[in-house]
Amino acid sequence: MKLTPLVPLAAALLAVPAHAELSSAEKRMVASVEADQERSVALLERLVNQNSGTLNLEGVEKVGRMMRAELEPLGFQVRWVPMAEAQRAGHIVAVHKGNGRGKRLLLIGHLDTVFEPSSPFQTFKREGDKGIGPGAADDKGGMVVMLMALRAMQAAGTLKDADIEVVLTGDEEEAGNPIEISRRDLVAAGKRADAALDFEGLSTENGKDMGSIARRSSNSWSVTVKAKGGHSSGIFSADAGDGAIYALTNIIAAFRKELPEQNLTFNVGLIAGGATVTPSEGGVALTARGKTNIIPETAVAYGDFRTLSDEQTERVLAKMRAIVARPAPGATAEFTFDPGSYPAMAPTQGNRALLASLNTVNRDLGLAEMAPLDPLKRGAGDIAFVAKDVDGLVGLGPTSTGDHAPGETVDLDSFQRQAKRAAILMTRLSREPRPR
Repeated sequence: MKLTPLVPLAAALLAVPAHAELSSAEKRMVASVEADQERSVALLERLVNQNSGTLNLEGVEKVGRMMRAELEPLGFQVRWVPMAEAQRAGHIVAVHKGNGRGKRLLLIGHLDTVFEPSSPFQTFKREGDKGIGPGAADDKGGMVVMLMALRAMQAAGTLKDADIEVVLTGDEEEAGNPIEISRRDLVAAGKRADAALDFEGLSTENGKDMGSIARRSSNSWSVTVKAKGGHSSGIFSADAGDGAIYALTNIIAAFRKELPEQNLTFNVGLIAGGATVTPSEGGVALTARGKTNIIPETAVAYGDFRTLSDEQTERVLAKMRAIVARPAPGATAEFTFDPGSYPAMAPTQGNRALLASLNTVNRDLGLAEMAPLDPLKRGAGDIAFVAKDVDGLVGLGPTSTGDHAPGETVDLDSFQRQAKRAAILMTRLSREPRPR
């Protein structure tokens, strides 16, 4: 009896279509995304060439109008939410009403960039499969991927039944104050949603796409020390004390020794001391005046710390306050915490379940499974403001390099991969029964 060779059999198995597990509608979404690539790159170029640095209020609003023009034809009811109270331009809030039965989805992105009109980096340039420009990745590329996915859903007929709310903030890079106002609409949307998808950039490690289920907080603090002045010859005496600078450095040294724990980083970004210290408006500069032969009366430090949960934030704050409150010879110290900081997005079971759903999509698309990213490798972001209320997943946008710096470069090929994932994931989530 003649045996069948194994090599042709193995080849036949390998030839199974990558989309074998996709439904007919999902296959139409894949085809739609592929056909939409050049149109989407052209939109990216228009978005990037409109400056929308956070403080360019007119520019942010213009990008908002451009996004409105894309969302309304998809059936979204779009409104502009002005943020004059927070000294920012405003946000886009867009609602798509479906059949009211499936999970309600919240899609998050942002209109602004770190590149203000004064930046020399202003225009889009394409070099093969790379797009170079201010915000080409963060987050104009992310918004384009979001639109590609929504258009694919519309083309396949799956958008009409989906309940989706889109919030595009106009100040993600520098949130307006008070934070209760600038994030009011995002928080409210989170309370209405059953799943949140953040369209900032996709993280990769060693060439592998990673799933992000957590983001650390970003918390700002300051320490101000006041001490008795005098001639430097009296330093360390019982009457004169140690002066403000020594007292502050002792506090900073205690932070370094006593605060470290898993998933925590803390930093001193700005420090000054002397006879007087004058902060600039906005807290980005400190001007010190004094002489070498006087005991400094004032010392100030500004810094940040990042945590993986609100509980960790409170624990670290308590430790910092206790250190600052310790007696110092001839000096008093005051600790302040910025309540407008970004909260943490903890790696919850619900977030892990969303990543598991995305990995099912990956398998059906013939893509590799995405392992969870170490949260130490991801910064703070808007999704953290809704993390207490809704399960979330981060990184539905494209891959890139050099974000926040001149030469920011986005991988245009990653648009299709990410849009396919997002369109199928959103369709499947929108068909899951809405929690009661």
